[in-house]
Amino acid sequence: MLSIPPYVNTLLTALRRAGYDACPVGGCVRDGLMGRTPADWDLGTAAPPERMRQIFAGYRLIETGLRHGTVTVLTEGGPVEITAFRSDGAYHDGRHPDRVAFVPTLEEDLARRDFTVNAMALAPDGTVVDLYGGREDLAAGLIRCVGEPDRRFGEDALRILRALRFASRLDFAIEEKTARSAVENRALLGKISRERVFAELTGILTGPGAGRVLRQYGDVIFQVIPELAPQAGFDQKNPNHIHDIWTHTTMAVDAVEPDPVLRLTMLLHDVGKPAAYFTDEAGCGHFYGHARIGAQMADDILRRLRCSGEIRRQVVTFITWHDIEPPRTKKAMGRLASKLGVDTVRRLIQCWRADSDDRARDVRERNLAVIARSEEALEEALAGPAPCFSVKSLAVDGRDIMALGVPEGPAVGRVLKALFGRVLDGGVANERQTLLAAARDIIEDCNLHRTDV
Repeated sequence: MLSIPPYVNTLLTALRRAGYDACPVGGCVRDGLMGRTPADWDLGTAAPPERMRQIFAGYRLIETGLRHGTVTVLTEGGPVEITAFRSDGAYHDGRHPDRVAFVPTLEEDLARRDFTVNAMALAPDGTVVDLYGGREDLAAGLIRCVGEPDRRFGEDALRILRALRFASRLDFAIEEKTARSAVENRALLGKISRERVFAELTGILTGPGAGRVLRQYGDVIFQVIPELAPQAGFDQKNPNHIHDIWTHTTMAVDAVEPDPVLRLTMLLHDVGKPAAYFTDEAGCGHFYGHARIGAQMADDILRRLRCSGEIRRQVVTFITWHDIEPPRTKKAMGRLASKLGVDTVRRLIQCWRADSDDRARDVRERNLAVIARSEEALEEALAGPAPCFSVKSLAVDGRDIMALGVPEGPAVGRVLKALFGRVLDGGVANERQTLLAAARDIIEDCNLHRTDV
């Protein structure tokens, strides 16, 4: 029997005491059968929405889904979404049913759900209600539509991306008929809001099966990011590369940790390559400037998908710097860290590794050795008694400079910037008295005394 948390049981008991059937449904049942702790609990019930409001009047409620029969109850254990058993009418907008009809039985409700693994429920006696073979598909590692895939995807095109997300997240395959329908109906994704597309795309990218799903369903991904389509089958004609650009991209996605920023970076890091491509006299392919081109394209793509500004800025930064030769000296790495920030450089190193992961063996080994040395250089730069990667981390500040006779204003910043440059170059230690002595020299050399300004 699946274990139901006490706070969920309390809600189930309240519904049943009021005379209504109620049970956990959907993803929480699926996850429990897989031995996972459900992240969320969803309940289905024969109680209509107005009765749910009455039954849970003592709780804080979120009623934004009330029109479609859903009330979210805020409990001490977390939010629990409770939806009345329902059947859906036609979906003329390709996303939402025109109307819903509340029905008395669980069986009618399960018939409207998207995939078999999400169309199971847990009866009060602990048995699993499984009308569509969800347990068999779990055991086989398959994502399969409930009923006819064309109908399911025609009702709600977002289910196409949801199929890919579940395949990636659960590391499952998509059943053949469902897969064929998802590809054939991909144009329907044009009806879906960009925010929802981006949310599903992020879910696909962060799953353990991301690279495989991207390779298998590139046509679906290209439907929402057409700028990636030229990568498919693109022969790089370069001995450093052993795969076409799209295959390399999908392998690079798998090669970084499942962090949304890093995986979006690797998905888009070579988007500028086809536009930058040329061959030399020997027929060898080159992509000079593709990072700059790709950074601008990625910025446009992520704006179009309504990505948050912070994530977009990080992705664009990583793409801009992903193709540089990694610095191998303490000084050079210190300068890069001062420009980008230490945390950004650490994550950029992950991008460099991922980009080298599927290269020709000798190239890969050489690149990884360079990256390892670059990482050592960063640690060396951090190992000093007072590492300095910005003007703010100097052991002196503007007040110290003004105390030396420099008037408040731009001249103070010029002195601090000059000190920072000397620290980065290794000529001056980031120590207060040493910096003050160096500051006096700078002030004297530049005639910045108060009386001279």
